[in-house]
Amino acid sequence: MTFIAATIFVLGVLIFVHELGHFLAAKSVGIGVPRFSIGFGPPTPLRFRRGETEYLISWLPLGGYVKMASREEQEMMAGLEGGSTTETFPPEKLFENKPLWARILTISAGVIMNMLFAWAVYTGVALTYGRPEDPPAILQRVVEEALPEEAVALSAVPSGTRILRVNEAEVATWGDVLDEMFNPSADRLQFQFEGGVEPVNIDLAGKDAEFRGAISGALVPWLPASIREVVPGSPAAQAGLASEDRIVAVDGVEIGSWEELVRAIEPNAGQQVSVVIARGEERFEVDLVPEEATIEDPSTGEERKVGRIGISQLRRLGVMDSIKHGVTRTWDSAELVLGALKGLVTFNISPRELGGPIAIGQISGEAARQGFRTLLAWMALLSVNLAILNLLPIPVLDGGHLVFLFLEGIRGGRPLTLQMRQRLMTAGLYIVLLIMVWALGNDFLRVLGW
Repeated sequence: MTFIAATIFVLGVLIFVHELGHFLAAKSVGIGVPRFSIGFGPPTPLRFRRGETEYLISWLPLGGYVKMASREEQEMMAGLEGGSTTETFPPEKLFENKPLWARILTISAGVIMNMLFAWAVYTGVALTYGRPEDPPAILQRVVEEALPEEAVALSAVPSGTRILRVNEAEVATWGDVLDEMFNPSADRLQFQFEGGVEPVNIDLAGKDAEFRGAISGALVPWLPASIREVVPGSPAAQAGLASEDRIVAVDGVEIGSWEELVRAIEPNAGQQVSVVIARGEERFEVDLVPEEATIEDPSTGEERKVGRIGISQLRRLGVMDSIKHGVTRTWDSAELVLGALKGLVTFNISPRELGGPIAIGQISGEAARQGFRTLLAWMALLSVNLAILNLLPIPVLDGGHLVFLFLEGIRGGRPLTLQMRQRLMTAGLYIVLLIMVWALGNDFLRVLGW
């Protein structure tokens, strides 16, 4: 149920956002819109009309469309768009009669809306939840049972080891480590460590993104037991703990990392614990009682009771810093998607890594289980992905329509003939369907473990 609900929510929101961009832009320049649909093909009974526009959900949940008033488009896209519409519009409301700039804006608006959505989500998450500090490239521990068989050599790396290089690139933070691990052009992973620890080499040939994800998930970074935020009214707040405090001991046991702190606090829900705090050069001891909280175990999915004192590793940001963070995260996401596309085109990434709706649903379900913040971050990344893929110069996609308009501009306002556009649109439709079938096939092969 989590898988299904998360998939419907994620894809439904992102498709709606994209099509809303087209719809608002069309309305703003005076183009008639007879139909707004989530999904393709024949309409479901979920439909209603308001003004000149019919709003509906269609049976094929692989996208959506905004049907614009046009003499030319009625037959060209009728099959995908649930048949021709019967409404008549005056010449000044037809798409092809609008200036070139207005048509470019209308076609580009879906992509722009997806990018703005990603920026807004990243900004809102930073403002609401805060931003995690990027920890140093130090390995706290390796979850051996989560490692793929080909990467089992990593289990021999001692706790507390600093990673110096990944694939010859120097790494200072854990973010650097992840960037290199998910570099789509890399066909291997070579880890070099401090302190004479033997390097580890892992072959990536023929491996998909899940393989890299399994490795990264098995590597637990070292986080300092430092407080970034204190929840108001929590046991930590009542005991006088503050941001930038560092917890150095719990009940006489020395604490060297955030993970050790969590292990010391979680079993003591409702029981008093003694905590030693370092604040600058000062050290002092406080007693507090962790509150009971219910969490979902990420490995088993089962709920369990744990103790919480109300501290966080997330640092809250102000409005301007959140806006800047949103821009940075959106740009980083775009670079990630473009890098993956480049890898597919140059065959540095196997076509087997291409995922379809099942893969999206699996990731969405896992993100939902990890919490709303994680789900929102995944939606923002997927929104950037949707925007960039729609810019590909394939007829039937927004990028293909923009190519048609660009050619019209350089031809002095003379568009390609309707017959030529129909042939190109048909070819583009077959290309998109082929990609969808391939991605769906990859999904089924993953489900079957092949």
